[in-house]
Amino acid sequence: MSEASLTHLGRDGRPRMVAVGDKPVLRRTAVARGRIRLNAEALELCERDAGAKGSVSAVATLAAIGAAKRTSDIIPLCHQLPLERVDVNFSIVAGFIVCEAEVATHAKTGVEMEALAAVFAGLLAVYDMCKAVDREMVISDVRLVRKDKEQPAG
Repeated sequence: MSEASLTHLGRDGRPRMVAVGDKPVLRRTAVARGRIRLNAEALELCERDAGAKGSVSAVATLAAIGAAKRTSDIIPLCHQLPLERVDVNFSIVAGFIVCEAEVATHAKTGVEMEALAAVFAGLLAVYDMCKAVDREMVISDVRLVRKDKEQPAG
């Protein structure tokens, strides 16, 4: 990969925020997904939503939404975006808790970083809620699933 293909590096190799001023405002959505492996005891507590610190799903959902809203605070070259929607869903699949986040906005740049930040934060909150029961949890497979942009209706 050449340096020229890295949009956040200038020709001189220094970091830069990508200029989006001339780009059109479009409806932009992104979906990210990841999972965390838990032992049977921790998974059962999550299924019952009975963590010692409260509702695992409620805390993890709030963490995910908060992370999406604050992505530009933790990823230095991200633009601050007016998010219109952050949907977060958790499901249990084959010994894993799966987190999926969909983020939407009307803006000049995409929301994939916000969707990824939401998934990571949601899974980290599950980890925090369950660490007293399982010290060998593994977060994995966090990835962008879909990224869309379209002209606003009207």
